[in-house]
Amino acid sequence: MEDTTLEQFLLNQLSIPTRLLKKYTSLGLNEKEVMVILQIHRYLQTGIDFPTPDEISSYLTINEKECSYILRKLIQKGFLAINHLKNNQNQLSESYSLNPLWTKLYSGDHDTTYTEENHEGSIFILFEQEFGRPLSPFEIETINVWLDEDHIAPALIKAGLRESVLMGKLNFKYIDRILRDWKKKGIQTVEQAREESRTFRDHQSRQSSQLTETTEQKKERNSLLYYNWLESDD
Repeated sequence: MEDTTLEQFLLNQLSIPTRLLKKYTSLGLNEKEVMVILQIHRYLQTGIDFPTPDEISSYLTINEKECSYILRKLIQKGFLAINHLKNNQNQLSESYSLNPLWTKLYSGDHDTTYTEENHEGSIFILFEQEFGRPLSPFEIETINVWLDEDHIAPALIKAGLRESVLMGKLNFKYIDRILRDWKKKGIQTVEQAREESRTFRDHQSRQSSQLTETTEQKKERNSLLYYNWLESDD
């Protein structure tokens, strides 16, 4: 009886790569994300290919909504993929795949320090933090177009977001105009973008100063004319 219990205990063990536990911070993962990954890994080991957020969160201290958010982040950051499968009856099904994570973990790049500035996945998180809400499918697609079609560096996209916040114009159309203007001017680095922004703001400041000065001069001139007209002896 004891041997049977021990055998069952050993069969119920989950194999976790030590490398994941040692390197997850350098990949930009946090503890909640790792626990969601481990739950998915456990489900896949038991033949359940596409557990729901409710099923995953039932074994964690987070709720279904937060679990859904973490799953979306893992996909956006390129650690988790959804495969679409078709059986012999042409019926479609979906399954999670952790292969993107294992590839990153064992690709040889794992010792490279994770930098928030240049990581594509962190763009989506930063945008959601600034907008204070989840991104819409259209907004996610817009960011993907900047990355994949326009080949704009992640750091430059984040600089465009910061510029829009600074200018008080937090919307995707304005950010798109900024990025396209920078691309047209051949700006490829964050430092070049900063210099362009400083030049633009200095120009605006000078224009505003000149306009204020012109207005004040006009008021003074009108005041003098009014005074002279009243004081005239003619």
